[in-house]
Amino acid sequence: MRSRNPVFSRRGFSRDNGYAGFNAAPQAGGPAVATQANPYAQGAQGNPYAQPPAGNPYAQNPYAQPDQQFGAAPQAPATTGRMTMDDVVVRTASTLGVLVVTAALAWALLPVDDANIGRSYGIGIGAALIGMVLALVQSFKRKPTPALILSYAAFEGVFLGVVSSVVDNRIADGAAMQAVIGTMAVFAGVLVAYKAGWIRVNRRFYGFVMAAALGFVLLMMVNLLFAVFGGGDGLGFRSGALGVVFGVIGVILGACFLALDFKQVEDGLAYGAPREEAWFAAFGLTLTLVWIYLEFLRLIAILNSND
Repeated sequence: MRSRNPVFSRRGFSRDNGYAGFNAAPQAGGPAVATQANPYAQGAQGNPYAQPPAGNPYAQNPYAQPDQQFGAAPQAPATTGRMTMDDVVVRTASTLGVLVVTAALAWALLPVDDANIGRSYGIGIGAALIGMVLALVQSFKRKPTPALILSYAAFEGVFLGVVSSVVDNRIADGAAMQAVIGTMAVFAGVLVAYKAGWIRVNRRFYGFVMAAALGFVLLMMVNLLFAVFGGGDGLGFRSGALGVVFGVIGVILGACFLALDFKQVEDGLAYGAPREEAWFAAFGLTLTLVWIYLEFLRLIAILNSND
């Protein structure tokens, strides 16, 4: 069963995924294997993008050029409707662009001085809750909805703008820029490691990351409950030396999720996923980058509060 959790769900690794999975892989030097779990593989039954059967130049292919239907020299395969790397880059840039713009507006328009911090922080928390609801709704949908994803990015940007301003202006000067640089460094590092083959995403890796992330989130929820009802820092998992340790673990988990996101994109491209799936890739990457940024911001705040 595919997880519906907005953070843990990664469509590229589910058994009922429409286009990818660990048990399906393209043949070396040839087209993707047509399997029941991969309707987009070349030659699979019901695949409108499949090429005509070999030896039958008159086989009807609605996407082939006229000269292809009558046995002329084949042209480059049609890519209409399939996800490309350009689609992923454009959708991800659009989603992150909305998030950055709303974060900048929140930073500028919602001051965090002594007179306004309560109101600004309240708006930021409200935006975070709305963003979480939108992320949950999108995670339960089988098809991506661009309006939902961009709306999530907008509200999440408001929250990030407020919380970044609070940390930067009241705890550690320059913390927001340091967190941005740290997030970009992790993204670049994981991308290089993944492309170089140093990180191998398989079922064992997936299971380990899911189990570790589930335990991490549950522990943080327990800590939050103790903090709300018991006061103070709860169990101390988000402050002091223990807070630094869990902050580092959070960043490492975020890096692992980035590897899962890259695998999702790679599988989608390999198996000819529909173009709309690029929005899922953008959604997953945005969720992961927000996670990493917040962990860096929390780490910087803890380290400066201990000085």
